[in-house]
Amino acid sequence: MHILIATDAQWVVDEVKAALESPSTSFQIISNGRHVARSVRERTPDIAILDMQVGTMGGMAITMDLRLDQSSGALPKVPVLMLLDRVADIHMARRSGADGWTIKPLDALRLRKAVKAISTGGCYAEGIPTPVVESADADDSAPESGIEAADSLA
Repeated sequence: MHILIATDAQWVVDEVKAALESPSTSFQIISNGRHVARSVRERTPDIAILDMQVGTMGGMAITMDLRLDQSSGALPKVPVLMLLDRVADIHMARRSGADGWTIKPLDALRLRKAVKAISTGGCYAEGIPTPVVESADADDSAPESGIEAADSLA
């Protein structure tokens, strides 16, 4: 598996590589978001992992750029996992066309689960608000926050 990581934070590179490294995995690290499309043109990754903040062009703009190039036939479809800073960023991840996202802080289990789901054609989403339905028969076991992790966008 070939993984493209776009971030300018070394700790993100370290955590992603530690979670996903194997003898059959190669990584391409890009610290300038403006170079992602060119890198994809040169060697299409199996998945792109994009940090929300990447210097002059963040994860949302990179994803939108990839999706525009894909729609014009200039690039193949690249599955995208976005690394979000906070739950409030979910709206931007959805609008950009990302195949999934995980919310920092990162951990190996969630990263592996997200990459597996996305690289096999699925999606992965964390922090999607779920409606809290109140009724006269209110169940005490219902989530109070209305926020839960989801394994799919469906």
